[in-house]
Amino acid sequence: MSQQQPRRPQPQQQQEPIKYDDVFGAGQAVAARGGAIAAAWNERARVVGSESVGGQQQHSQPVSLSPMSTFEKGNITIGEALEATALTCGQRPVDYSDAAAIQAAEVRATGRTNIVPGGVAAAAQSAATRNARTARDEEKTKLGEILANATAKLPSDKPATRRDAEGVIGAEVRNDPNLATRPGGVAASVAAAARLNQSK
Repeated sequence: MSQQQPRRPQPQQQQEPIKYDDVFGAGQAVAARGGAIAAAWNERARVVGSESVGGQQQHSQPVSLSPMSTFEKGNITIGEALEATALTCGQRPVDYSDAAAIQAAEVRATGRTNIVPGGVAAAAQSAATRNARTARDEEKTKLGEILANATAKLPSDKPATRRDAEGVIGAEVRNDPNLATRPGGVAASVAAAARLNQSK
């Protein structure tokens, strides 16, 4: 005797979306491994972005990718300038002047008046606060950890301009105890990107 697989009755009007109870029994829990696999796939596919600061997982959010055709070919974006900072001073602990400069850069790149929750600037502020309370440099969060892959973490990006560089420099200087920028720091990288973009 052959048995047919039981089928769910089909509604006559319109099909409903698949619900949790359709796939799993009402009392059955979702396997954690399946959720982790789906989350990893979503992150690889750049559908969501996530980051960790100080060993703690930060808020994940949808990542909107700016098409490269919106930028003039060859111009350096603010996100790329932040990534350059990760390469030049990535081993330096994040402090308040770095966090302020990163915030100014993110605000200019996105065109918003406030920072993105779970974004690069929020992670930098969190790291600066944590680093101020941490005694050993080995335990402090470094700039490279925050700014690595900054272009993908920004919801939108734009080519760096002189006006952007002035804003980032001002933010870094205002929040530095010596009222100066750091060589190779966030302000210097955005200023270099703006200079290169202006000369094209």
